[in-house]
Amino acid sequence: MFCLQKLANLRFDTIFQSIKSAASICTTAVYSKTQAGRYRVTTRRDRPLTYEMAYPPHSIAHHKSWNSWNTSTMLDGLRPSQTAIEDLFIRKFMTGTWHSLLCSEVIIKRQYNMIRIAAIVRQAITPRKIYFLIGYTEELLSYWTQCPVTLELQTVTDRKEVIFKYI
Repeated sequence: MFCLQKLANLRFDTIFQSIKSAASICTTAVYSKTQAGRYRVTTRRDRPLTYEMAYPPHSIAHHKSWNSWNTSTMLDGLRPSQTAIEDLFIRKFMTGTWHSLLCSEVIIKRQYNMIRIAAIVRQAITPRKIYFLIGYTEELLSYWTQCPVTLELQTVTDRKEVIFKYI
């Protein structure tokens, strides 16, 4: 009974005002130091970065280009979500098929009905096996995506040839 009398004596305006002021206080941790896509400089500057990794994400289209080229994300584009999922699948398939041989990012270019995939590959296996993997990848991806796929691969002898700078 005492609590009800006490609440009756208080004005509802002051109660709502205190609730509003309490709700506007943010109690979460500050994440201003959290950065995505940027690499921290080491003390000995021994972390290797490729060309794709060397530029921060906000410099896409200024210093470097996109990893996927397609027009499905434009206004009234066809199949934007399916194209994104296919690009993700192609990247995962390439990473698994060319295990520890890929030295760079996988670049996917879609032109009309054709998919062109570009990457830099290490010369760790014989050319015969490389040609087999090229044919294997092209055949399976063209079967799954129902459009012709071509691989445009460049080879390097060592992974150190792809390093752009050290940080």
